[in-house]
Amino acid sequence: MSSIKRLKILEAPADTKQTRGLDVVTVTAFAAVMPPENKHGQVGGKRLILHPLLGNKSTSSLWERRIMQAKIGKENLPKPQNAITIAVSSRALFNMDLEQDIYEQQGMEDYLNYQIQHEMEPFAPGPAFPFIKAVEAVNTRLRELYPDSEELFDVVLMTSNHAHVGLRLINSINHHQLFLERFCMTGGNSPIGYLKAYHTNLYLSADSLKVREAIEAGIAAATVFSPGKITEVPETQLRVAFDGDAVLFSDESERIYKAHGLDKFFEHEKAHENKPLDHGPLKGFLEALGKLQQKFYAKGQRLDCPIRTYLVTARSAASSGTRALKTLRSWGLETDEALFLAGAPKGPMLEKIRPHIFFDDQMFHVEGAAELGTVAAHVPYGIAQKIPPKKDGKKDTSARQLE
Repeated sequence: MSSIKRLKILEAPADTKQTRGLDVVTVTAFAAVMPPENKHGQVGGKRLILHPLLGNKSTSSLWERRIMQAKIGKENLPKPQNAITIAVSSRALFNMDLEQDIYEQQGMEDYLNYQIQHEMEPFAPGPAFPFIKAVEAVNTRLRELYPDSEELFDVVLMTSNHAHVGLRLINSINHHQLFLERFCMTGGNSPIGYLKAYHTNLYLSADSLKVREAIEAGIAAATVFSPGKITEVPETQLRVAFDGDAVLFSDESERIYKAHGLDKFFEHEKAHENKPLDHGPLKGFLEALGKLQQKFYAKGQRLDCPIRTYLVTARSAASSGTRALKTLRSWGLETDEALFLAGAPKGPMLEKIRPHIFFDDQMFHVEGAAELGTVAAHVPYGIAQKIPPKKDGKKDTSARQLE
């Protein structure tokens, strides 16, 4: 292993005893393959470089983490069919607003050249970043309790970017110490086929058109929006808040309200309070979260569970809340907290909850939550989407978005 020590791959600490038991092929997987014109040394026939973004206090810990992951081997990455797969786009995970502006205003070639010229500069966190970090914290707890289980979160970076952008994305992921090994760079093609191949449980994107395409294909998906201000969220507990109608539930009741008004809605819900609502697009994701919660409960950790779920609905408790709760019970599901706001704004309540993400089908609630610091995600499903949007004169650039 002397050649590895000489190259100091990934800035390995001086005590290289940590590398015992690792073969050269495993270690080279940690480093980037260099272009032919580079003059660095070789190990096992592969050209290697130091990781440019690892250093100072984080260097040793990340090296140790990668060593541990290599020793675990393939068992560290669950099979897609066994995992709870979250696909996240690059613009949801990272702040790429400047790069998106270059693409829209100057075109693809200038965009790619800019990314290559700045590939050693990590992207800043985007709106979905705290959510993904919290997901990783849950995985850490699950591995402690169930070392051999594949019932874990598996995060896939699903991007329509060209492979040239891949190096900057990898550098950014390593810089922020994310454990994200699965990439899918579609080069502008639709991600839907890949989402299905990964058995995706949730797709988060900044591109509303791709999200709509996923919803239409039966995949739980939402468009993520950056909050208007920075709000601190818990690092060790994943908090997920859901609207009810057209998110967890179908839009059946909302259709009654839109067509006939509030009084008819109350009458309808009272008459059908013992008939469960049909499922909405994110029911499956709540179910997946519930299965992971049960693993913690089985170890006596209900009160210290690192996952907490919330129902935040505009329904009234006495007038229409019964059917919502009975529907969840009929599915064998529950949320840790249920907030019936009777039409009051959701933003102030969410500001107190501090969830990592909040899902709603109506942009009015999404925008209200985002203004007060909540990362809110729009689920384009149900009758609320059929109302024509207001004409504001803005140019539609959604078809030119890279994700």
